Parts: sequence; C-alpha cells; structure tokens
Amino acid sequence: MTEIEGIWSRVQIGDKTADVYEPKQLGTRRSVVLFLHDHDLQTLSDNVAFSFHLERLGLTAICPHGQRSWWTDAVCREFDPQISPINFIRQRVIPYIFERWNVEPPRIGLMGIGMGGQGVLQLAYRFPREFPVVAAISPSVDFQNCYGQGLPLDEMFASQEAARQQTATLLILSLNWPRHQFLVCDPADDEWFESVQRLTSKLFASGIPFESDLTTTAGGHNWNYFNTLSGRVLMFLADRLDALHAETIDDK
Repeated sequence: MTEIEGIWSRVQIGDKTADVYEPKQLGTRRSVVLFLHDHDLQTLSDNVAFSFHLERLGLTAICPHGQRSWWTDAVCREFDPQISPINFIRQRVIPYIFERWNVEPPRIGLMGIGMGGQGVLQLAYRFPREFPVVAAISPSVDFQNCYGQGLPLDEMFASQEAARQQTATLLILSLNWPRHQFLVCDPADDEWFESVQRLTSKLFASGIPFESDLTTTAGGHNWNYFNTLSGRVLMFLADRLDALHAETIDDK
C-alpha cells in the first residue's frame, strides 16, 4: 500500500462539498460506498489504506462534508440553516450518485467513523429498506454525552435528554432493521466503546442479526485503528452489496 491508483476529486453538490473516489479498475461491481466523517471532519480523501481497498474491490466512494452536524435529522446551522444533514443526503447526495454513476438504493453501502459511524446507523435504522448494508467504525452512539460542551449539538437539541432520544440505540425497530450490519470498536476507545457495547447488546436481545468486532485493538479512537479495520469493513460492504445484487437478478 504505497500509492493510490484511482482518482480522488472534489465536487460540489449544491453549495456543499464532497470528496469522490473512482477506482482505476472499476470492473463489474456497480456499487457505491457513502462515507460519513467523524467530528474531526476528515474524509477518506487521499487515505492510502482505504483507497487501496476501494481500488482492490472496485468500489466507488463519496464522502460529503457535514461539518460538526452529527449527521442527524436535526438542523445544524454550522452545516446548513434550513436542511438537516439526513435530508441533505437523501434529497441531494443520493440523486447525485444516481445521476453520476446510475446507482441507487439499495446498491449504496453506508460506512462512517465516529460521528459519521452513528450517522450511518441513523440512516440505516430510519430507512432500512433504502440502506440495508451499513458498517459503523467506532460509532459515537451516545453522542448526547457531548451535550453542554459548547458544540453545535447544544443548538441542535433543547437538552441532553432531547439529544439522547435521537440516538441510534433508540431508533431501532424490532420489525424493521437493516439486514446487514457490521459494528466495530476498539476496546481501548474510552469514549465510545461502552455505548457500542450497549447497542450490540440491544441488537442481540432483540434478535436482530448483526456482525461485530469489539476485540481488535490498535490504540483506541484513532486513524491507526480505523486503517487497520479498513479492509475488513470494505470487504463486508462489497460482499453484502454483491449478495443484494444477486438476489435482485434471481428475482427477475
């Protein structure tokens, strides 16, 4: 993994920015990975580890810039004074993906880190038929714990409890959930590991199928850990998206 073979480019979707990866060897796989970034605002652009596996698997990726919005359905003025991040994704980003690559749900796999990890769970739990394939890396599930720290979160919700009511754990419906979930978190992640454990416990108790890795460690909530899991996470997305495509062909 010494160089990036495909092309990273920056595009505009309306008045918002997004980073796009198009593999050099596209192959026959017609799926797109939608990546949501963490609170550090860092996308996958020019990331050698993730780019290597995107190229190896022939996956296109798009990484919208969401500021510190927490990727919920609440309006965040730092992101946009009128449209929520989730509505922006569904109303602007998804149509852009279709117009550019002729790919639409459910052929769009969701992946996110930290703030974006809980963001992709927000999308998948709210709209599981549209987004049945989701992978969350070190998701900031209990983001209400950041309330009161002077972040945009304080403007988005009236109270810590109001924020908690919008967390992914409380959005799970026992009869309507994404079919393919992969949750990973480093046990050395002091801030978010406990909340990810609670989420997986609820999924297990509810009989909702999921896959997880809560044992691999690589220093906690950092890019060394994220990069270490990049291959497994992207392989999960590619395999599950391929399975969905095969099912669609069989149905025809």
